[in-house]
Amino acid sequence: MKVIAIILARGGSKGLPRKNLRSLDGETLIERAIRHARSAEYVGTVLVSTDDPEIASVASHAGAVVPFLRPQNLAGDLSTTEEALQHALLTYEECSGNVFDTVVFLTTTDIFRESRWIDEAVERLRRFPALESVFVGHRTHKNFWEQKEDGTWVRLRDWMSVYASRQIRRTIVREDTGLTCATRAHLVRQGRRTGDRVEIIVNDDDFTGIDIHHEEDLALAEAALEIRKLKRNPEQ
Repeated sequence: MKVIAIILARGGSKGLPRKNLRSLDGETLIERAIRHARSAEYVGTVLVSTDDPEIASVASHAGAVVPFLRPQNLAGDLSTTEEALQHALLTYEECSGNVFDTVVFLTTTDIFRESRWIDEAVERLRRFPALESVFVGHRTHKNFWEQKEDGTWVRLRDWMSVYASRQIRRTIVREDTGLTCATRAHLVRQGRRTGDRVEIIVNDDDFTGIDIHHEEDLALAEAALEIRKLKRNPEQ
């Protein structure tokens, strides 16, 4: 299987200006995502899709390929991830002559990623041809509600009306494709992020819910990293 990791990193950001170039634990967010991708055994190419020359330069120095800039019509606030992934894959395949089997999607803002998830996701696609996508998800015991058109609120699932101890009650999984999502390349060429036949790598790390889009998120991520360091080295 030929595997390409695609990292989307546009220059514009209203919540946290220039967020992809903001530093965290000694490296920028774009460098961190590239490092994760390059440390995965199965990833042969790490491609960064950006509309920003400065991000492109930093990404290139970090070991990613950035052979083109994303057009502005795919870099606005309302541009979708699916459109940007489709453009990145089709354009790179055309200019490089490569045809990929699997696309690994990673974001820069989901920082508590374990590189082993990337290889695990690709390996599951290799082992099970019927699967279309494998991505990371976080298990939660929380109840969820949705609002109907008439304004009333209903539980997302009927079983959520039965309250029980967190240790024994049923759970649901939050989709976290930004941490790792491996998808058959033919689906990405069609403008899709995931397929319908999926497998989920379930994790219980609450820190994976930190998604950096505002200054407070960055401060929270810095504090969480310090907590992790203290946990690994309690004598510090």
